[in-house]
Amino acid sequence: MIFEHFAVNVADAPSVVKWYVAHLGLKARVADKNPPFMTFLEDGTGRVVIEFYQRTDAPVSDFSKENSLSFHVAFVSENAENDKKRLVESGATFELEVKLEDGSHIVMLRDPWGMPLQLCQRANPF
Repeated sequence: MIFEHFAVNVADAPSVVKWYVAHLGLKARVADKNPPFMTFLEDGTGRVVIEFYQRTDAPVSDFSKENSLSFHVAFVSENAENDKKRLVESGATFELEVKLEDGSHIVMLRDPWGMPLQLCQRANPF
């Protein structure tokens, strides 16, 4: 089996997609312009990683009430400090950061809708 994507039902899919494309470097591979606005986003390698949609027949998770250590979406960052500042200026909120002994810098943020985002500047990338 090969991982295809992770899907999230959100209250305002067009706005979420627009923010992720503008600020996290993702690109819409498939984007439905009509409800439920099913949109598959790919990362810089061209691989689809996440799907956002707006389904009224399913619950929308309130990630702002969840501990970010229970769930988060992680992105590779070449400069976690600069990306943290840039994303906070763009509507994300800062939660915590850790600088590991090996030189890695991990930053936890929340997107403007409360979903936890982790920035991973690893000394030894995966």
